[in-house]
Amino acid sequence: MTTPQEELLPGTRRALLHRIAVAQAEGRVPSLVATVVRGGAAVWSGARTAVDGAAADEHVQYRIGSITKTFTAVLVLRLRDEGVLDLGDPLEKHLPGTGVGEATIAQLLAHAGGLAAETPGPWWERTPGSLRPELADVLGERPLVHPVGRRFHYSNPGYALLGALIEKVRGASWEDVLRREVLEPLGLSRTSVRPVAPHADGWAVHPWADVLLPEPAEDLGRMAPAGQLWSTTTDLARFAAFLMDGDERVLSAESVREMRTPAAAGEAADVAGGYAYCLGMEIRHQEGRTLVGHSGSLPGFLAGLAISVEDDVAAVVLANCTSGPAVSGVTADLVRIVAEAEPRIPAAWKPLREADPAVLELVGQWYWGTHPFALRLTGDGLLSLGPLSGSGRRSRFRSNGDGTWTGLEGYYAGELLEPVRRPDGSVSHLDLGSFVFTRLPYDETAPVPGGVDPEGWRGIG
Repeated sequence: MTTPQEELLPGTRRALLHRIAVAQAEGRVPSLVATVVRGGAAVWSGARTAVDGAAADEHVQYRIGSITKTFTAVLVLRLRDEGVLDLGDPLEKHLPGTGVGEATIAQLLAHAGGLAAETPGPWWERTPGSLRPELADVLGERPLVHPVGRRFHYSNPGYALLGALIEKVRGASWEDVLRREVLEPLGLSRTSVRPVAPHADGWAVHPWADVLLPEPAEDLGRMAPAGQLWSTTTDLARFAAFLMDGDERVLSAESVREMRTPAAAGEAADVAGGYAYCLGMEIRHQEGRTLVGHSGSLPGFLAGLAISVEDDVAAVVLANCTSGPAVSGVTADLVRIVAEAEPRIPAAWKPLREADPAVLELVGQWYWGTHPFALRLTGDGLLSLGPLSGSGRRSRFRSNGDGTWTGLEGYYAGELLEPVRRPDGSVSHLDLGSFVFTRLPYDETAPVPGGVDPEGWRGIG
C-alpha cells in the first residue's frame, strides 16, 4: 500500500503499533485493524487479533455503523450541487406524507430536526429491518421530541428519512445510488451493504470474564442509511482522503469543506467539550487539534474515522466488539502520533504569476476605528484580513470579479468587502458590512459613521 518515499519513519510505525496493541489488549477486543492516511494515501496499516490464524488486516470487512451517515450525507450534497434540491427545503417538498416534513434537509443532516434518537419498538440494531417496513414504522406515533431546528439531538430515524429522500428523488434504491455515485467512482470495491468475505464476525465480550458471545448481524432495512455499511480500513482510508480534498466525480472540495463545517447548535456540555455536528460529520477539538470525521457502532462492532485537515493526516480504526476501547480516542491518538513525530512539510512558497494593480492598491495597514488591521494578498489570489497583532476577527475574501470581495469564514463569512473610491479613482476606504476601514485612525477624509470631531486628536490635562 505504500511506496518507500511515503513510508513513515520506524519510530513512528512502532508508536502506532504500540497504540493499537494497547487498545486491543486493554479493550479486550477480538480483533482491531487501523490505517493511517497522509498526503491522500494510506501510509501505514496495522492489526491485532486474539485468535491464532484468524485474518485481521486492512482488507477484511467490519461493520462501520454510523460512519454510514457520512456516505448518505454525500449523496444528499450531490443532489444539492445538481440543483435538484436546496438544503433549506422542507422535507415535505420532496418527500411528502411523513408527518415530520417541516424539518429542512439541512436540519436532518445536522440532527437538528427535532426527531427522536431511536425508532419505537424493539432495539432496531439487533432486530431485522422487516419489523419496520415503512417510514411510519421507523418514526412511530411520537416522532418529534423537540421543536424543529432548536437544538442538536442525534437521530438515527432522521437519516432513514434522508435515505428515503434519496430513493424518491433518484428513483432507485439507496444501495444502488450509493454504489453508482460514490463507491464505484472512488474505487471503494470492498464497501457494501451486506458482508462480503473476508469479513469479521461481531462479538460481545463479557464485562467480567474473558469470554465471548456472538452478536447477530441483521439487515437494517429502512434504517440502512443510518448504519448498514460494511467496509475495510483500506476503503475508508480512500474515503477519508476524499473527505479532505474532494473529488469532482463525486463532490467538489468546496462541498466537502461545507460538510466539515459545524451546522447544529450543541448543548453547553458539547460546546465545553469541543464537540459539534456538521452535515453528516462530527467535529472534535482535542489537545489543540481539530478533528473531523465520524464514529460508528453496531452490536459486535466499533468504528472510527478522524481527519486533521491542517496536519493532512487521517486515521481509521475498526474493531469487532460491542464495547471495548474508546475508538474515537484511538483514532485521535494515531493522528497525533504522526502529526507530532513527522510534522507536515509545507509546500514551497511561490510568488504570484501576476497581480492586478487595483488589488495591490488595497493591501497594507487599515484601521477600523482605532484597531489596526492588515490586509494581505495571498498566493491563492485571496485577500486575508486580520488584526495587526493579537486576537480578533479574521477572514479570507474571494473576489467577485467586479471589484468587490466576499468573506469566507468567521464573523465576515458571506459579508461584502467593497473598496470605495474617490472621484479620481484612488481608494478612500473599505466598506465591510457597514464597517468603515481607513488608512488612518478615524481618517477625517473618509465618511466615518458618526463623523470625526473637527478639532482632531488632543491631549488632556
